[in-house]
Amino acid sequence: MSEILSLNFKDKHSVIPNTSRIGQFGEELAVQFLIRNGYRLVLANFKVPIGRIRNAVVTGEIDLIAFDENVLCFVEVKTRSSDEFGAPIAAVDLRKQRQITRTARMYRKTFRLDTIKFRYDVVSIVLQKSSKPKIEIFKGFWNESKFRKKFGRTSFDFTRTIQALTQV
Repeated sequence: MSEILSLNFKDKHSVIPNTSRIGQFGEELAVQFLIRNGYRLVLANFKVPIGRIRNAVVTGEIDLIAFDENVLCFVEVKTRSSDEFGAPIAAVDLRKQRQITRTARMYRKTFRLDTIKFRYDVVSIVLQKSSKPKIEIFKGFWNESKFRKKFGRTSFDFTRTIQALTQV
């Protein structure tokens, strides 16, 4: 029984370095791809605290920051060994977008980049066993507007509310 447990323990933890290596390899491919496509790399793996949840510090990370002409791009890189279970961009869900958006705001605030144009890009990489990796870029994959607090979505009319309450 202990042999089975030790095998499971080893198998479970041997996956972590492999996925980490795939991610690092994907980021290296993404850097080369972006440079070939005219991007100017500014920074890789920018990390900053962006908040707290239940007394734990939440750290945000942006994989790559680069200029595409005069536009500052915050680039998320997603690498998969296959697309059998879905495209890599499917992993850039709303939670991940929010985390990157908050991190990018901190970056722009820290370096006083209030007036510069910026966007959020995703580089999707699928490693193919018998051929070159499939690399795609999705420029402007999302924008900050969906994360801004919206005020005045519902107008509250005091007069109508009072009239409705007095008619009851």
